[in-house]
Amino acid sequence: MATTRRQQNTQEINTSEELKQKLDKKTGFYYSFLTLVLLFCLIQVGFGVILNVSKTISYRAKISTLQKIKNAATSRNDDLKEEIKMFSSMSSLEGIARNNLKMASEDEVLILINNPPAEKTMPNKKNFLKEFIKSKLKTGKTNAE
Repeated sequence: MATTRRQQNTQEINTSEELKQKLDKKTGFYYSFLTLVLLFCLIQVGFGVILNVSKTISYRAKISTLQKIKNAATSRNDDLKEEIKMFSSMSSLEGIARNNLKMASEDEVLILINNPPAEKTMPNKKNFLKEFIKSKLKTGKTNAE
């Protein structure tokens, strides 16, 4: 009876050790699985950070270029407003009317002198030959007289 009891105790110890080994294998698998999941999450977070930083840099560059464009447009608008003020005064309108539109006031006389258009410096071949022949004929007549 003592030997059967010892055999039962040893069997119980063996079975409890086998259960512990099975549990150890399960917990080891769970730990390795959780480690892989955490590594995957870390990789995802890393890529997210890299993408957000690159987007932030590109957006800041776009903002700076848009601010430059805005400042240039604002200065152009201010210049145009000043020009409008200058051209809206009576003396500047009168100067534009006199110079560009050839207008005169009530008691003034306007004299326009039209200058003939300048001749072409390089005439085409046909006109050049005609002019050359005419000049030779004229010089021939003057020499004959």
